[in-house]
Amino acid sequence: MRTADVITNATRNAFRSKLRTTLTVLSLFVGAFTLTLTTALGAGVNDYVTTQVATISTGDVLIVTPAASTDTTDGPNAYDPDGRQQSAQANPLGAGTLLNDDDLEAMRDMDGVDRVEPVRQIAVDWVAPASGTDDERYELDVNPTSSIGRSDLVAGDQLDQEADEPQIVLPEDYLDPLGFADADAAIGETVELGYTDATQADRTIEAQVVGVARTSLLAAGAGVNQALTDTIADAQAIPGQPDAYVVAVAYLAGTGDDGVVTAADVDGVKAKLTDADLAGQTVEDQLGVIQTVINGIIGVLSAFSVIALLAASFGIVNTLLMSVQERTREIGLMKAMGMSNGKVFSLFSLEAVVIGFLGSAIGAVAAIGLGTAISTALSAGPLADLPGLTILLFDPVNVLVVILVIMLVAFLSGVLPARRAARQDPIDSLRYE
Repeated sequence: MRTADVITNATRNAFRSKLRTTLTVLSLFVGAFTLTLTTALGAGVNDYVTTQVATISTGDVLIVTPAASTDTTDGPNAYDPDGRQQSAQANPLGAGTLLNDDDLEAMRDMDGVDRVEPVRQIAVDWVAPASGTDDERYELDVNPTSSIGRSDLVAGDQLDQEADEPQIVLPEDYLDPLGFADADAAIGETVELGYTDATQADRTIEAQVVGVARTSLLAAGAGVNQALTDTIADAQAIPGQPDAYVVAVAYLAGTGDDGVVTAADVDGVKAKLTDADLAGQTVEDQLGVIQTVINGIIGVLSAFSVIALLAASFGIVNTLLMSVQERTREIGLMKAMGMSNGKVFSLFSLEAVVIGFLGSAIGAVAAIGLGTAISTALSAGPLADLPGLTILLFDPVNVLVVILVIMLVAFLSGVLPARRAARQDPIDSLRYE
């Protein structure tokens, strides 16, 4: 029997018992459906995080904070008037200990560090069009890490951190309230910011709109350059209080001839920071924690798919064992006519593969259809504020891998029944009743 005939007969024989085969296919369907959805969920979320990292990180900056204390001695630490201050309130950007000017100087003296800018927190009360009225004022949150990297721009340019003029990158949803026809129309225009200084007096400052940014999960609020930050921070600083900073941003310089910052450069500066009782992380390092949690959740969901596939594999074994028993005389006749043990083994193994292909392919197609509809509905509804997020991303390679894995599981499940069929004695099989 030719190979093509073996494949044809295997496909036909898989449907001899339609009900039994259908139930086995459905059990594989459940595993394939779930595994395809969880794989798409992981691909969609990780793609979004990766894209956001690419838009907000320049790859050559470190977010520096005081190193976490590892002192295990009993009792409180002695007070050092020249030491670091403790934050008076919880801050999501760093620990309770604050950086001081000595820390900044130590960083600036390190090889591989181009410049260091402290992140100074500022509070802006409102934003309005230049010369706007009280009715045109809107609350505004400022992203304290604007200086770390880039914004995901709809229009315009990135902030110039070395410019002397105040600059701002507006969130996209502020265009209509501030009277701008579109993102391009806002570029180059001026807006007015209102804030309260350290004496509780109301102040205003004008800033030029240099860019309009999309709403981002990882970079919320307006972006402001260093000149604008320093002006407001100086006004809001309490007189007589020493300077202290939640975090600082270290801009790195490449040590090679091309000036490109490499992974080795980043690791070298991190080691120097550790020696100075400081800790440095890239944006990728911080977001890696998020991705680890996401991958863990997806791994748990995928485990349920694996359990379904294991249950389905026993169904395949049962289906083929019953098929071998029902076709004992047929097997004996085929072997009596010269069919080799290898051909018999291939015939029953291919039946398992056919069942595996049907279950995985139907499950994957159903998952893609339903998942695409769900993803579209979420993008237009609850996730509309996160442009660029495709919650279920069906990568053809991932879908193909799921199908091939399930076909492999089906093949392995069919090995035992196929070996039993191949080992049958043709004379005994022909006498079987």
